[in-house]
Amino acid sequence: TMLEAIIQSSDEAISVVDEQGKGILINRAYTKMTGLTDKEVVGKPAGADISEGESMHLKVLETRRPVRGVRMKVGPNKKDVIVNVAPVIVDGILKGSVGVIHDVSEIQSLTNELNKARQLIRTLEAKYTFEDIIGESEQMLVALEQAKLGAKTPATILLRGESGTGKELFAHAIHNESDRKYNRFVRVNCAALSETLLESELFGYEEGAFSGARRGGKKGLFEEANQGSIFLDEIGEMTPSTQAKLLRVMQEKEIVRVGGTKAIPVDVRVITATNVNIEKAMAEGKFREDLYYRMNRYPISIPPLRQRLEDIDSLSKRLIQKINLDYGRNVSGLTEQALNRLRSYKWPGNVRELENVLGRAMIFLKPQEEWIDEGHISFMESEDQEEKEQQELTVSQFEGETLSDAVEAFEAQLIKQTLEKHQFNRTKTAKTLGISIRNLYYKMDKYQLAKDSMQ
Repeated sequence: TMLEAIIQSSDEAISVVDEQGKGILINRAYTKMTGLTDKEVVGKPAGADISEGESMHLKVLETRRPVRGVRMKVGPNKKDVIVNVAPVIVDGILKGSVGVIHDVSEIQSLTNELNKARQLIRTLEAKYTFEDIIGESEQMLVALEQAKLGAKTPATILLRGESGTGKELFAHAIHNESDRKYNRFVRVNCAALSETLLESELFGYEEGAFSGARRGGKKGLFEEANQGSIFLDEIGEMTPSTQAKLLRVMQEKEIVRVGGTKAIPVDVRVITATNVNIEKAMAEGKFREDLYYRMNRYPISIPPLRQRLEDIDSLSKRLIQKINLDYGRNVSGLTEQALNRLRSYKWPGNVRELENVLGRAMIFLKPQEEWIDEGHISFMESEDQEEKEQQELTVSQFEGETLSDAVEAFEAQLIKQTLEKHQFNRTKTAKTLGISIRNLYYKMDKYQLAKDSMQ
């Protein structure tokens, strides 16, 4: 009675037959799944419930061995199921068999959910969408419109722009906007790898292709990105030999592994990017013309930050949010004076430099300060230039003086300028001048450079 109660309470669909192959028990889950009642199964031959396929109960009774994962259809509705059946042996004597059936549609549903989860994990490799790209300037809106249009086509895309303009963000967004978004997105920095390493990474290699090659060979990134997208950054740094192999992939849609001879078909969307003048490199013989024309089918120019200064406000807001999360801060934003200072700069490093400047300002912001002000902002290039100009002292200033007096005058002026630059922070001044704090105090006393005496 307890055994029957346990079987009836199970969510698994269970059927039991005796040693003669006649049904002796089914549970409620079995009836629910198949539509068959006790009257239609109990006391009937084992195959009575099967609409398509052979009885696994009879097979198990014959062989005394369990069977697993057999597909068949049961009941009047021809329910598609997978069956696991095992013999029931008591004291060495075969007493019957027990079967558990699983709904294939349920398994299929779980498989679909698993595939969706895998696809979502894959899309994490392409982290950004067009919503993450900030820009309201005319040039940026044109670039975004071109990118969204290009994402819907299978064409190879060439992203052109200076370093730090956001070419990789565009590549991520194009992949996530395309019909390949649930497949792999692979990023490759062509300038970061040597020629031989880049080839083996892109195209893979066969076993024994070179010393140290992995046993059994290795898939290349083009194979990994099959049905997806591959982003080749700094394509202008690729050697002519690798360019030739890349051209073959783009023309023939197939790759040959290093050390191999077999052509392997691949279906990959290629997105390339460069910050160099490809046309100039082509004229100098450093870049193949045929590859250039293949790549340049759909070019997108991303404007530098100095040509879209009106975007600095919105860009800064987004970057401050990001840096707040990274640094655990709660900075509210920029004052109008700070924003004006950012707009007056030329930005040779583009958005990457803007993030660097804001990050540096937030590091030195006091805990109680919530707003980045003009005084918190420093530009590495302009500071270096200012320091250089301050230290350029002409010989005519020291005419008529002895060498010893001229050296002391120069030293006093340099220390004074450095102190003023660092608001009389002696630690920073000593570090900039490359001397000890003790030595700095001595020289300040010698040249009477105390803050009060200089005002």
